[in-house]
Amino acid sequence: MARTVQDTALPKSEFGVLMPVNVFFDDFDPFGMLHNSRYQILVERAFVAFWRDVGIGGSTGLEKDAFNVVKAFTVIYDAPVTAYGEHAVHLWMERMGNTSATVGFRVCSIDGVTTYAHGSRTVVRLDSITLQPTPWSDRVREIARTIEGPQGRIE
Repeated sequence: MARTVQDTALPKSEFGVLMPVNVFFDDFDPFGMLHNSRYQILVERAFVAFWRDVGIGGSTGLEKDAFNVVKAFTVIYDAPVTAYGEHAVHLWMERMGNTSATVGFRVCSIDGVTTYAHGSRTVVRLDSITLQPTPWSDRVREIARTIEGPQGRIE
């Protein structure tokens, strides 16, 4: 089971969930900062950990609602990560439509105070056989409501 920051003595976020992520020495560029491509990887790992923690993804990570593809990924860099070790990704649901979902995120310090980058990620759920968009399950919608952001909209 993935450990969330909420499982520790650290402060909880007002909305969404903070997921711990590790930054390693080899994630840094020659300038001693987290390489720009690694932010997306940290966000992806946090998403996978969150959904697996709540039972979505199955043994392969590709079953049912977990069979989805990224439609858009936007990241804005606010401050460089210059230390390796444990950090966090703050995740929240911005919008969930019939077949797509947009989640907001912040790559931040483990206590959630310092923001290093922020953005959004939109995915589309696909039927694993036809590869056509297919509706989210009621279970995923219920889980999405638990991390709904301040302007979140789950249809």
